[in-house]
Amino acid sequence: MTISGAQCRAARGLIGWSQTDLCEAARVGRATLANFEAQKSTPYDRTLRDIEEALQAAGVTFLDGDYTGSGGEGVRLSQPPDASIDV
Repeated sequence: MTISGAQCRAARGLIGWSQTDLCEAARVGRATLANFEAQKSTPYDRTLRDIEEALQAAGVTFLDGDYTGSGGEGVRLSQPPDASIDV
């Protein structure tokens, strides 16, 4: 699945990250991320993977348009960032 700029913006919102936070976590340029989120350009496949992996590591799950009952693409928070599993 390839994420969209809208999903990227929504994912950042879920975890409270700025563009700068995501750029640092994914090691991508700020202009690259800003243009992607504004749907002005599509980054290279490797860059998209780096963005997606950074957001997934923070607990974001991406939903594609085929996800049952979703009504379209989206994001959800699978686990709170820095969640502890101590029981």
